[in-house]
Amino acid sequence: MKPENSSPKIDYDVAIVGAGPVGLATALGLRQRGIENIIVLDQTRAFRKVGQGVDLLPNGLKAIKYIDSQAYENIKETGQKFNNPPQPNSESESKKNQPSLEWTTRNVNGQKIHSFPLGYDEYFHKYGEGRVSISWYDLQTQLRMLLPSDRLKTNRRCVNVVAEPELKCIRADFISDRRVEANPYSHWENKQQDDQTSTVNSSPLPESEIISIRAKLLIAADGINSTVRQVIYKDSPYSAYRKPEYSGIAAIGSGGVIEVPEALSQEIKEQFIHDSRVVTIVNDQISKDSTIDETTRMLLFSRQPGQFGYLIHTALPLELLAGKSGKELINIAVLLNLPKLTHT
Repeated sequence: MKPENSSPKIDYDVAIVGAGPVGLATALGLRQRGIENIIVLDQTRAFRKVGQGVDLLPNGLKAIKYIDSQAYENIKETGQKFNNPPQPNSESESKKNQPSLEWTTRNVNGQKIHSFPLGYDEYFHKYGEGRVSISWYDLQTQLRMLLPSDRLKTNRRCVNVVAEPELKCIRADFISDRRVEANPYSHWENKQQDDQTSTVNSSPLPESEIISIRAKLLIAADGINSTVRQVIYKDSPYSAYRKPEYSGIAAIGSGGVIEVPEALSQEIKEQFIHDSRVVTIVNDQISKDSTIDETTRMLLFSRQPGQFGYLIHTALPLELLAGKSGKELINIAVLLNLPKLTHT
């Protein structure tokens, strides 16, 4: 039995909310400096392949190298594979037809406007360190594998943060779903299994519970929709910044269109892709008197012959996007912006 005057225990020196690359890198950096009593908490039930690509510029690679030299080497190697995916043809033919590592901007007629290099070596010679592209998931995984498994807790969705100055600590409250006890190092779980679990669960116990932890320092790394930020900015001079504000510019696209007819594929390659892997297409012929939105542009990329992905950046009202997903969003982006990308 606790003595009546006993104080709640402070569980950790540092608690980090969010197990993305920033939260994990912060934890690893603090551990490197001797702060061992750390916990990283994330709402995910299991780590899956989510997110898009990330560009690590020289400063980013230098920071990772400082945190852990092996992670640096692994991330470089993974990035090289990401930049140079295996080609279906022979090795000699593959090297011959290897796309150049540059990002090109062209107009709707295919004329080159400018370009800049993307290769590791070009950046290394200029800045003393290279540049690599890597998927968000691969970057997260490389960092996560460096953290002891008991320093990372999944199935912890932060819902409240309270300062407790009398105890010289911060209390954070999390919701944990009782239906799932996920292993943070397994990747087999999928949404279908989640749905099945929720359907067949007939336990009389509550489906979730509140778990509270106390730490001397709490670091928010829980992303653009940060719960921690919303809590601490509430009723403060910064309340307007509690939630992200829509910039007015949407990015809508598809990561991979595989079944492209050969004739169309060749036309796209000859007019826009050429020997690059990614190209930005803009309408640079818009006149000063035109009402066409000059922010509209399309990113077209190809990592395998005959396979393309695209991303349309354009100004769209938030009301038009609300409640839409998948093909609905793509149709909105294409139908409303095709005239902007072809108008002369």
